[in-house]
Amino acid sequence: MAVLQRHRPPRVNLPASRGRPVLLATLDVPFDDDAVAFAVDTAAELGEQLIIANVVERPPLPLSTMLGYADLPCAPELAESLAEPVRRAVARGVGVTRIRVKSLHPIPALLETVAEQDPGVFVFGPDRRRMMRLRYWRAARAIRAKVTTLVWMAG
Repeated sequence: MAVLQRHRPPRVNLPASRGRPVLLATLDVPFDDDAVAFAVDTAAELGEQLIIANVVERPPLPLSTMLGYADLPCAPELAESLAEPVRRAVARGVGVTRIRVKSLHPIPALLETVAEQDPGVFVFGPDRRRMMRLRYWRAARAIRAKVTTLVWMAG
């Protein structure tokens, strides 16, 4: 797991944080606008940090990893979609951490990320129009079966 950026908002007098962060995640597709709005609003209202995770399927080619092709930047549209929740959260005074998880098996990696981050609210927010229906269905089924925290899914 790579921590890409940490954004700290200007100091605001908020009550001391005693809860857990809000986790907004996607599977290498742009975010759904409703998911971004829900995650940012929830983090702001709870006074908690927002963690933005992009889980990427890593190609199983060792040569591409050795040559650095596994770390190619994402498409401009995806990069913009990943940056939008950061802008919204910082404008609302919410601390943000962005992470990228690369794995041969992205859905189990997503579940592992949720377990490691231990969020109070998990927002699974890929834009369903940009994701294969079967992949979304598999991810949603795994999330329902394994995640024990409060879950919000883009619908």
